Amino acid sequence: MAILVQHQYKIYLSTGDFLHSSTSDSIYATLIGTDGTSERTNLANCVLDVMTGKIGTYTVTTASNLGQLLLVKLEKEQYLFLPENKWFCSKVVVTTPEHDVIYFPCYKWVSRGEVVELRGGKARKVFEDELPLLVHHRKKELEHHKKLFQWNEFAEGLPHINSAKELSALPAEVLFSFSKEVETIYTRESGMFELKLKGLADSTEQWEDLDKMKKVFWFRKTPISEYVSEHWKEDDFFGSQFLNGTNPNVIQRCTTLPPNFPVTDEMVQPFLEDGSSLASEMKKGNIFICDYKRLEGVPTRVVNGEPLPLTAALCLFYNNPEDNLTPIAIQLEQQPSQQNPIYLPSDSEHDWLLAKMFVRNADFIEHQNSYNLLGTHLLAEAFAMATLRSLPIMHPLHKLLIPHFRYTLPVNTISREILFGPEEGLTKDTTLGLEGLKELLKRAHSEITYSSLCLPENIVARGLESIPNFYYREDGLKLWNIINSFVQGMVEHFYSSDSEVSRDSELQDWIHEIFIHGFLGNGKSGIPQRFDTVKEVIKFITMVIFTVSAQHSAVSMGQFDYCSWVPNSPIFLCKAPPTTKGCSSMSTIFETLPDVGSTVRGMASTWLLSKKYSDFIPLGSYPNQYFDETDGYFDVTKQMMKHFQAELSYLSESITERNSTFTPPYNYLNPAEMENSVSM
Repeated sequence: MAILVQHQYKIYLSTGDFLHSSTSDSIYATLIGTDGTSERTNLANCVLDVMTGKIGTYTVTTASNLGQLLLVKLEKEQYLFLPENKWFCSKVVVTTPEHDVIYFPCYKWVSRGEVVELRGGKARKVFEDELPLLVHHRKKELEHHKKLFQWNEFAEGLPHINSAKELSALPAEVLFSFSKEVETIYTRESGMFELKLKGLADSTEQWEDLDKMKKVFWFRKTPISEYVSEHWKEDDFFGSQFLNGTNPNVIQRCTTLPPNFPVTDEMVQPFLEDGSSLASEMKKGNIFICDYKRLEGVPTRVVNGEPLPLTAALCLFYNNPEDNLTPIAIQLEQQPSQQNPIYLPSDSEHDWLLAKMFVRNADFIEHQNSYNLLGTHLLAEAFAMATLRSLPIMHPLHKLLIPHFRYTLPVNTISREILFGPEEGLTKDTTLGLEGLKELLKRAHSEITYSSLCLPENIVARGLESIPNFYYREDGLKLWNIINSFVQGMVEHFYSSDSEVSRDSELQDWIHEIFIHGFLGNGKSGIPQRFDTVKEVIKFITMVIFTVSAQHSAVSMGQFDYCSWVPNSPIFLCKAPPTTKGCSSMSTIFETLPDVGSTVRGMASTWLLSKKYSDFIPLGSYPNQYFDETDGYFDVTKQMMKHFQAELSYLSESITERNSTFTPPYNYLNPAEMENSVSM
């Protein structure tokens, strides 16, 4: 009489640890191996089984051994008469009868009636898959994702975006957690509630007292925002913001004055070192410039029948012997004329202050649109879309990159919903309407180069290698090197030769999608169209991770600090600059500033855009276990991640120590404070 041998597979089912991750539905699993398939087995049909943050343990029994375990198929069906609730499955771990432990990463929402097939084991490139079942699964996954994540055109000349028109149309696997969604709504609504309670949000009155502006919010203040409101008129502080404020991207060394900026020695000698000249200071590398020529002719929002002013300003700076960067000349339009005077620090207090306000308004427009929205948010969306469409979950670079795209698609989608509607955000409370916004973004996008996205090259190109007190450069270059070292270790672990890079068709599809949809096939951008070497892959992925983490933090984290005090970063200005000097007064300043309602709504927006949420994941943290590269007791990917985290921690400690010695501190490139991804 034959003895029936049963083979037992232990299944460990992990549910997400955030609100509403659990489900009351029944969960079924099917195991698929090289030598057979298990029965479809009911693992859980009790509310207590699939609870938030819980790991459920179950057994699947088979009459014969399944061979090498390849796939786990999960399904969710209604239990009794309970209503549908989605389930967030973190991962499935299976222990085979031979005591092998295999991880099947999931990290997605599972809906009723949906069949989710998970693949386990080590990361594999496309040419490393030989089993027909796995080849088919890989192909099917990408086909499915290309249907789920479809490209759409936001506007001519801009990076393509995902096709979802609203948040609810996005695939569930990329949506916000419940807590993130609730916090986002609460932050927005509570800020506006306070303003409405004070009768400020809808006020069309002009400001008459700057002290009243300081009392807009009862609770929403930071030490730096308080500092800005006290020091915004000072030239030293004005200059420091172009290095260490929210927009360190425009300033560059000036070796020759632009022909349309006729600053003379006679104008600026009083502000230079005794006995020096403009030419000698330029030769020493002490003269710097911000040129906002890209803004010239950009259409602006029409208010009361007139377009709002937007100046394509030029501002000249001197790094003085005390190593303070100070403005020494401002021209508010590109073409010099008698009606477009060059303003100097020796002009009347209000003329000079007004000129600086117009420069800050130009910088705010460039910062918010060219460097924050386009340079981080829209590029991050293109990188994320290409990754989801071209790299299956078993691809090593999918595993490496996907944590850095957490929440990017939903945050961009909801931003377009909220900010770009005809009665909302950017078309209501800033200089540019939708037409002007698209025009500026188109111009900025046409000027993006691969080199400009790589910080070490960008710093050299702008001649900023040695300007003192430039903490964005100091912290940023250290971060770039730390990220680059981590990426190098990971990429070289999975690609042993240049030929493997060339053979990886999925990798080539990925960079091609980025080139076509992110950079619109612009060969002049220098963005690679394909990869031929390991070195090329390392550099590009370093740039991607730096852009979506460090660069986004640098241009986003300080928005409330520096932009909530609207005179320092005007969201728009109501009155064109004077055409002659000596006509300005404090009344002119108040007439030029936005009205009360626009001001306070702008302040509320910067609070929302700068807030850190409770499910914040800092750079270098990888709570989701995508890699399973264990070789015996050693997992090389985990060791590299630990080393990466240690290096980031050392940098964070040094930044914190440095910041303790001066005011205001520069903390926007502190790894402990920056998000892993564009998620707000």
